[in-house]
Amino acid sequence: MKNRSWLSLTFLMILLATLLLGLAQTPALAQTQTNSTNVVTVKLDGPLTPVWREILQRSIELATYQRSQVIVVELNTTGGSIDLMNELVTLILQSPVPVVVYVSPQGGMAASAGTLLTLSGKFAAMAPNTIIGAASPVGAQGEDIESTEATKVKEALKATVRTLAAQRGEKAIALAEEAIESAKAASAQEALDAGLVDFIATDMNDLLNQLDGQVVEVNGTAVTLQTRIAIINETPITPVENVLALLTNPNIVFLLLAVAVQAILIEISHPGGWVAGFIGAVLLAVSIYGMNLLSVNYVGLILMGVAFVLFILDIKAPTHGALTVVGTATFIAGALVLFNSAQVPKFSNVSVPLVITVGVLMGLSFFAIVMIAVRAMRAPIITGKESLIGKEGFAVIANHPGGIAQIAGEQWSTLLAEGSASVGKGDRVVVTEVRGLKLVVKKKD
Repeated sequence: MKNRSWLSLTFLMILLATLLLGLAQTPALAQTQTNSTNVVTVKLDGPLTPVWREILQRSIELATYQRSQVIVVELNTTGGSIDLMNELVTLILQSPVPVVVYVSPQGGMAASAGTLLTLSGKFAAMAPNTIIGAASPVGAQGEDIESTEATKVKEALKATVRTLAAQRGEKAIALAEEAIESAKAASAQEALDAGLVDFIATDMNDLLNQLDGQVVEVNGTAVTLQTRIAIINETPITPVENVLALLTNPNIVFLLLAVAVQAILIEISHPGGWVAGFIGAVLLAVSIYGMNLLSVNYVGLILMGVAFVLFILDIKAPTHGALTVVGTATFIAGALVLFNSAQVPKFSNVSVPLVITVGVLMGLSFFAIVMIAVRAMRAPIITGKESLIGKEGFAVIANHPGGIAQIAGEQWSTLLAEGSASVGKGDRVVVTEVRGLKLVVKKKD
């Protein structure tokens, strides 16, 4: 046990050291030759997360170092925290290098907080078949917030968009305010017609071609962009940031949570080991971090917790799988509403087939555990004195009514069973009962 503890501690220290090393290995600024036709790109995909702040800051530093023409932010988001959105907007507005926000790829969106991020750029562009808007504020789980608070938040956001869209005209301001007031979403063409965005670009090359010749003000000086033949430099992303980005994928978070629950339940049902429990604890911590980055419906979390309790109860007090069946249904129901909250226009959704498949597999695995437990309860006793019942032997000393018999390789004190014929030395006997330290035997017919 002591060796296992040391092994577990050593493994944990190695894991922490690797994580710290990964955090320390932030990509250095690209040592490319300074070129005024450089363009720096950065991809921000998924719900807003704190990782975006570091990535965006690094792209600004990279563009400043290279004296780039512009920074192109490729944005595809369902939105996120208003506080984090304000921080990102501030970074964009204060960037010494002009920022262009490009809603892409086709089928992407700049929803909710993404609308304000798009308007904060010097130029805004959208790929075909993308949408912008649906910026009405909601609570942490996607629910409507109280009317008084909602009014305050909406008015603050509308004041912000009026400032950001001030140069875009009244139609653009009206569309942006409507996106906040009534969660209206607009297509790329509608946004372009209203002046909410400046370009519709099919890809990055198309965008750079349209930006070429545009005039922007940089440090009080008018600068004409020359982006048609620009060298594109992507902002490097650290391995840790890639991992953290995965935690904004609800399917990944759900799988981590499901495996964590499975591992912990295995540890509970087979105590004494450490591997399953350790893995379960680590994955549970990681999944909780991921849920903090996403919009989580706590009703779903409670239902999954109830399923966890039902699984444990069925392991400890087998009910022939009844609680496992109920627990499986509860787990699936909880997982389906865990991330699948209000659609504005959509929140991060976990795959329904994935939830059902994982839930059924988990239920089957614990049903198997319960059946093993039930079979063990019904199995005949194969150790101890009780296992001697039905065994045969021979009398060493005759029973009158007591005696001694050789049973299962050992000599036992015996008593003659009621109704049995008398037993003489050497006669074959069968054990019918165990009374304390004596065996009750009868003469074998």
